[in-house]
Amino acid sequence: MMRIIAGKHRGRPLAQFRGEGVRPTSDRAKESLFQILSARLPGARVLDLFCGSGALGLESLSRGAREAVFNDISRDSLAICKKNLAALGEHGTVYNLDFRACLARAEGTFDIVFADPPYAMDVCAETLALIARRGLLDAEGVVVWESEREERAPAGWQIADRRSYGRAKVFFFVRADGGQA
Repeated sequence: MMRIIAGKHRGRPLAQFRGEGVRPTSDRAKESLFQILSARLPGARVLDLFCGSGALGLESLSRGAREAVFNDISRDSLAICKKNLAALGEHGTVYNLDFRACLARAEGTFDIVFADPPYAMDVCAETLALIARRGLLDAEGVVVWESEREERAPAGWQIADRRSYGRAKVFFFVRADGGQA
């Protein structure tokens, strides 16, 4: 069972989509990555780019983020995300778009971008390039990328931290140039 780990919704269960290729972030991985992000969360603006059930954006809201934007190309996943938002009494902007279209439509800057695409998608460099080109990441912001492959920091980016949780590898990308595109 998925649940909120900490914050005002601590222990609350989350509905999850059960489909082929769906692999929610484990509680162990989620707890660890949110410990790393703890100082960034209060008042943060968060984008959960491949949101699935919305667990990462919802955990962020529970821990003090001021706003979360959720995106997924799957209508079924988004239905679960909306159900979880309602169950927790939270609000967020929800898009049913390809990640490229979401990044093209997004406005303002984000403090944290969660990107946990299906493992078969090899789009890390493309996603980071789109974020940089559109200036979507705050100068002190971070992109948290989950993958089963080793990712490299493309030009203009650096890996601030890297963790492994079984098959999952989590990379914390920051702009090497202080956020300038």
